[in-house]
Amino acid sequence: MGMDEYLETLKAVPLFADLDDKELRSISQLMTQINVASGKVLTAEGSAGREFIVILNGGAEVTKGDAVVATLSNGDFLGELALITGQPRNATVTTTTDTELLVLNRREMMSLLDNTPRIARKILVAAVSRLSPDE
Repeated sequence: MGMDEYLETLKAVPLFADLDDKELRSISQLMTQINVASGKVLTAEGSAGREFIVILNGGAEVTKGDAVVATLSNGDFLGELALITGQPRNATVTTTTDTELLVLNRREMMSLLDNTPRIARKILVAAVSRLSPDE
């Protein structure tokens, strides 16, 4: 996947929706593309949040306890709240197909937030809005 495709994918992520191309390019340069097999646990409920993940291609299932609460696919993302707040993960996410991911680890995210206040403000506003109940 080329840079233009990464940028288009990142633009579709609500967390990054208000960022311009230059800001998105800054973020994309910090992210790592990885491929994981079906059945891989991406996050475990109650564990520490160490990365933010965007699904490029593939799918995953979100569970809380024994209940499936959501399914994720291309363009969906996870892990931003635990990463930013330092709180434990609130769900387990497991891939349901071979999946291609973009991953931003905690150190990179914190560096991005510390060094670019404009990006930090936009990301934090978007993250907080995910916490607000649907109206």
